[in-house]
Amino acid sequence: MELLSIIWVVVTVTVAVIPIWALQVLWLKPKKMENLLRAQGLQGQPYKLNLFSDNSKQNHMLKLQHEANSKPITLSDDVAPHVFLPSFQTVHKYGKNSFLWEGTTPQVIITNPEQIKEVFNKMQDFPKPKSNSIVKFFSVGLVEYEGEKWAKHRKIITPAFHTDKLKIMLPAFLKSSHDMISKWKEMLSLDGSCEIDVWPFLQNLTCDAISRTAFGSNYAEGTKMFGLLKKQGYLLMTARRLQASTKRRMKEIDRDIHDSLEGIIKKREQAMKNGVATNDDLLGLLLESNHIENQGLGNSKNGGMTNQEVIEECKIFYIAGQETTSTLLVWTMVLLARYPEWQERARQEVLQVFGTQNPNFDGLSHLKIVTMILYEVLRLYPPVIYFIRTVQKDLKLGNLLLPAGTRISLPILLMHHDSEIWGDDVKEFKPERFSEGIAKATKGQVSYFPFGWGPRICIGQNFALLEAKIVLSLLLQNFSFELSAAYAHVPTTSVTLQPKHGAQLILHKV
Repeated sequence: MELLSIIWVVVTVTVAVIPIWALQVLWLKPKKMENLLRAQGLQGQPYKLNLFSDNSKQNHMLKLQHEANSKPITLSDDVAPHVFLPSFQTVHKYGKNSFLWEGTTPQVIITNPEQIKEVFNKMQDFPKPKSNSIVKFFSVGLVEYEGEKWAKHRKIITPAFHTDKLKIMLPAFLKSSHDMISKWKEMLSLDGSCEIDVWPFLQNLTCDAISRTAFGSNYAEGTKMFGLLKKQGYLLMTARRLQASTKRRMKEIDRDIHDSLEGIIKKREQAMKNGVATNDDLLGLLLESNHIENQGLGNSKNGGMTNQEVIEECKIFYIAGQETTSTLLVWTMVLLARYPEWQERARQEVLQVFGTQNPNFDGLSHLKIVTMILYEVLRLYPPVIYFIRTVQKDLKLGNLLLPAGTRISLPILLMHHDSEIWGDDVKEFKPERFSEGIAKATKGQVSYFPFGWGPRICIGQNFALLEAKIVLSLLLQNFSFELSAAYAHVPTTSVTLQPKHGAQLILHKV
């Protein structure tokens, strides 16, 4: 009887405490945060607690997003309403100083360039949110880390992306580009033209290039690994809900990727021990830099990276390197097909600098028009459309006091398409905006950040731009291109901002 009494007391106390806890977490705390944000002039949808409608609300938003993503738009239309629905709707309805809700968490949209600058610079105060266990299959390594671990990895990886090291990558970019161009030439009809969807070809090109630049002589193993990563990505993107079988399959693929990379790394380490130089690709450069730290010749605490950490960084080489450059190239081809005068100006510049010869490293720095075009493409179609940061303690951001538990959104796409910053022609493709560089175009404000900004700026941005310049130069030397009537302009977000139905162009041999 005594045991039953104890159980009864425990149950009674639990039943009494749970409603108090739920009231605090599900109602009092969110409303307190909302009141604090509103008192500072921020506007947004009032917080509502409805324990039974979260799924229906989420499904409604997914339906709206799907409908927006299903309608073709023109190249001069604003992309934001179609791919950035919740944030765009919030700003459209409540203005730039606004917030929206993710469950019980308020997400403040930051559009003030000075505040954006502060967020980027104060990494410790505004860390990235923790990824869930499934997303971590993709968001790993330097992208995921914070604090001392991030600093150590950044220091070890950075030498592999120095300008003098990027020169080593040139033959790999040329080889991958020529292979694709040869395939396109084989597809030309007798009149020297053909209609093709260039998107899958560009994806394969950047996959091929990252395999060569990352793994050099182990290119075949690198290509195999990328195939496994694509399978993982497909499982993640196509499953509305991740069933146990899907998670199991993703873990199996992850083990295969790990085993493949571990084998490559062990071969390289053995070669280094035997005195064989292996620093002619990204993996070799990374292992060389890591070896210096492990020997205690660097300044990192606790030595260099473990093999598991090297493996995670190699996965990021693939995901970030392939996705970013392929999307930059496809939108560049689409926009140059739509604006033939810019296509011709770029072609004449390439021919003036290189003639019909392969692009060389020194000549790439003289491609002013090509650079302006790439910057403008990144403004209109940034690969990633927003960044999210967290607030873990009460903090001041400019004139705002942000309560602990808030999330903040740095809306890249909205900032890049803001007419108050860029002018009334903000939706137009006008590369001349960047004729005097990014700082002049932005008037020194942090309003253009396709690769991020500050200490965490993308370590591979120069790699991506170098590859894009080489590929684009070779394409302009060999082809002119125009939009096909079959092309439907439907930008959509997957991992990056991509053409949902591909990019059908008509190529003409030059």
